[in-house]
Amino acid sequence: MTDSEASRSPDTLRRALTYVTGAAMVAVGVLHFVSPAPFERIVPPYLPGAYWLVLLSGAAEIALGSALFVTSTRWLGAWGLVALYVAVFPANLHMAMNHVSLTADAPPPPTWALLVRLPMQLVLIANAVWIARGASRPQWLKGQKSG
Repeated sequence: MTDSEASRSPDTLRRALTYVTGAAMVAVGVLHFVSPAPFERIVPPYLPGAYWLVLLSGAAEIALGSALFVTSTRWLGAWGLVALYVAVFPANLHMAMNHVSLTADAPPPPTWALLVRLPMQLVLIANAVWIARGASRPQWLKGQKSG
């Protein structure tokens, strides 16, 4: 590997992960609308309006995932995903602590899988932060006046 290839390697990996993350978020977001029932099952019972929360989180996933594909919105999309991953953590915690199945007629995933899913949120957050750090901050957040 040449020096120039080595210096571009993190950028290539970041670009690839940006697009993979964006596509995955859009796909999962669409699933919230196509098949909301599994997502409703993991909303903690203390949160009202599970159906509407599922649609809201699905819309957020579609919007934020789509934002990763556009250079000018990538920074906001990535930081938005960090916030989203934190916001949906209670659902993952509820699923793990109460062995919630995604479907009414199937057993829940194995306990180890439910527990592994929790620290995976940290991996998703770290990935979104890495994407954000490689993206350009919007001009209006830089404190610069246009014109």
